Amino acid sequence: MSDSLTIINSNELIRIAAGSLVYVSSSGNYSDIYTRDGERRTVTMQLGMIEELINKQLQESDREFIRIGKSLIVNLRFLHYLNPSKKQIILSDNSTFKISLEASKEALKQLKDYIELKIK
Repeated sequence: MSDSLTIINSNELIRIAAGSLVYVSSSGNYSDIYTRDGERRTVTMQLGMIEELINKQLQESDREFIRIGKSLIVNLRFLHYLNPSKKQIILSDNSTFKISLEASKEALKQLKDYIELKIK
C-alpha cells in the first residue's frame, strides 16, 4: 500500500499524493483528475477502474474517497458543504480553492446519510 495513487496508461504515468487528490469526474471512457494545486489531468480510464485503483493502492488511512453517482469520486477530506435539495456539493481546503459540483439529489442524500452515520 502507498500514500499515492499511480495511474499508468499507454502514454503516461501519473502519481498523485492521496492528500492532494480532490476529485475525479468521468464521462464515458475518460476521467478528469483534479488536484489541490488546480491541476487537471485527463486519462483514458473509466471511473470504476480509478475507484479500483484507489482501493487497491492507497493505505486504508488515505482512503477517504467516495463515489457519488455515476460520474464523481470525491475526497471527503475536502467536503465543505453538501445540500441534496440544491444538488450541490462544495469541496474546499478553506484557503486556496473552492469547487462547486452538481450531483443527483438521490446520490447526495445517500452521501449525507453516510456521513451522519459515520460521525455518530
